[in-house]
Amino acid sequence: MPVEPDSAVAENGATSPFVYPDTDSTRAGIEAVSRRLAGGTIAIIGLGGTGSVVLDLISKTPADRILLIDGDRAEQHNAFRWPGAMAIEDIAAKLFKVEYFANIYGRMHTGIEPHAVHLATNTIGLLEEADFVFVCVDSIAARAFIIPALEQRDLPFIDCGLGLSLIDDRLMGLIRVTTSTPTMRTHVHVKDRIPLTGNADDELYRSNIQVADLNMLAGTLAVIQYKQLRGFYVDTEAEYHAIYSTDGNAIINADRA
Repeated sequence: MPVEPDSAVAENGATSPFVYPDTDSTRAGIEAVSRRLAGGTIAIIGLGGTGSVVLDLISKTPADRILLIDGDRAEQHNAFRWPGAMAIEDIAAKLFKVEYFANIYGRMHTGIEPHAVHLATNTIGLLEEADFVFVCVDSIAARAFIIPALEQRDLPFIDCGLGLSLIDDRLMGLIRVTTSTPTMRTHVHVKDRIPLTGNADDELYRSNIQVADLNMLAGTLAVIQYKQLRGFYVDTEAEYHAIYSTDGNAIINADRA
């Protein structure tokens, strides 16, 4: 985890990562609480529907740097899962996803760094500069490489998963948010919390991309968990694994630290 800044330094005008002041925290009177999110480098792996929401929320925190890691280019179908409204000119430009988002969120946060690559043995070194990682990929093969690499570096991370199934011509959605930190990791493997083997990538999810609401909820739950870890939100249960189901709007929490 990024080290919390010394309060005196923060109060005496440490350099802000924002292009313009965070008047929302000031207006709400929560500047001291917000400073618990200051500093450090956050990496977001995967800038699809969920990763883009994580970026939207993390860009509004005073993290020093936000590393965007994704080797894909922005396409028209992405616009229907991403926050905001993508301009047709941006679609035609065929920018890398990380370039597009760096342009958008760089208007607000100065520390956003795009890396138009997929993580592999020759690019995994990007994570050496990270203090916390959000894993927002939809490939088991990618996770099978990324998760062990994060564990080897003893990095805290949150992995987001989303699945859909078609039942009686209607969709049932499940969202999974799994946390792993140096304090607690065994649940990931002992209880198979993160899929790392097999070929069970959800084909329905991959083909039916009109699930922006579930992407948004997955990203939001992940960032809330991150803020709990940083002491921004009260967290008396300290759950490291949560499943949300659209059927009944139920959230099941497990694996408490």
